Amino acid sequence: MRVLVTGATGFIGNKVVKALHKQGHQTIVLTRNIQKAEVRLPHSCQVFHWDPNEQIIPEEAFDHVNAVIHLAGENIAEGRWTSEKKEQIRGSRILSTRTLMKGLRESKIKPDVLVSASAVGIYGDRRDEILTENSAKDCGWLADVCYLWEKEVSKAQEMEIRTVALRIGVVLGHDGGAMEKMLPPFRMALGGNLGDGKQWMSWIHLDDLADMFVHAIDNPDLSGPYNAVTPHPVTNKVFTETLAKVVNRPVFFPVPGFALKIALGEMSTILLNSQYVSSDRIWKSGFKFRYPTLESALTEICGHSYHELKMEQWVPQPLDKTFSFFKKCENLEPLTPDFMNLKIVDKSTDKVTEGTTIDYQLRLHGIPFSWQSKITEWEPNQRFADIQTKGPYSFWHHKHEFEEKNGGTLLKDHVTYKVPFGILGDLLANQFIKKDLEDIFSYRRSKINELLA
Repeated sequence: MRVLVTGATGFIGNKVVKALHKQGHQTIVLTRNIQKAEVRLPHSCQVFHWDPNEQIIPEEAFDHVNAVIHLAGENIAEGRWTSEKKEQIRGSRILSTRTLMKGLRESKIKPDVLVSASAVGIYGDRRDEILTENSAKDCGWLADVCYLWEKEVSKAQEMEIRTVALRIGVVLGHDGGAMEKMLPPFRMALGGNLGDGKQWMSWIHLDDLADMFVHAIDNPDLSGPYNAVTPHPVTNKVFTETLAKVVNRPVFFPVPGFALKIALGEMSTILLNSQYVSSDRIWKSGFKFRYPTLESALTEICGHSYHELKMEQWVPQPLDKTFSFFKKCENLEPLTPDFMNLKIVDKSTDKVTEGTTIDYQLRLHGIPFSWQSKITEWEPNQRFADIQTKGPYSFWHHKHEFEEKNGGTLLKDHVTYKVPFGILGDLLANQFIKKDLEDIFSYRRSKINELLA
């Protein structure tokens, strides 16, 4: 099946694309930032630029598309909800959906199904009420945004396109989303209840959510809204106690509701609102949860001790020639941005092989560093791996793989790393480090295209 995806470079979208590929679906991506998409997404994705504000989508993006997954939207949990921010949140959902609808109307062959993100924010603060897809919407600002979002999506039904809206709860996953902000304080024994801790949290593991999008396009009986949450909501107090148990830390510091309102303003409602949301409808459709309980979900998430980056790139050169380029240490310098001023100063063997150590000098944000890497795997024309033995990271392992594909070579990079200064570094610097790494690998990608064209 050919599936068109918006919002594919985000925390949820990236996982959805990987789930689609795992099931053998072909993915076409609409993105505002092609460079970011090329770094974050598998090589096999077709990538097209779109501009929702200008209502521009390349017509060829819809060619032979069987399904559409719509995830585009501004992150609601970043920064205070100023008037400008609220307009960005609203506009990013409504305008992107209108642009998508315009593209669908103009396409010659319509897809069979459109699955769009929505949110449990449509229900507002409902304390202990059990909320189903038939429950009335709230009258607050966030509920209005969700309602208007779904209303725009439902216009696809006029084109005889089966339409599904997944009302997403709190998404829990590794290296992003809510856990990226919550986990470091808990690991430092600084976590605690939010407000009185009695508010219900309706959550879902990222893997289950990605599988749910695939389930929705694969099952023609699904139509209308579905709550994308676990079968087992918990109170914030239970969430706090369970996370503290999983990371083996005590809980000392509850955060009063008034303090959250002062610090975050209206945005604090997404932390303090109580929503006991039922997943019965999606469960009865045959969907199977991998992580139905909070402890199983948090155990899986907290079991990841490293951050990671995965990238793919195809070059039109034979396997042996491509590997020969990468096995030469001196070729690392032109693949590195000029601002890093990288220089190779020494290597332990004339020819690189397993056990070779290589010493570099470089600069990061103007600060000079020495870096030594050691080759830990060496299989010519297949793979090699290096590990940092001295340098700015607490841990760094980079695996390079080479695969013959379509008359050229597919390059696969898999980086696992730990930021310096441990948990504090994660809390203060990981977002900046992640962006730096993506910028560095984006530059590397463009130079590889230039040098191995």
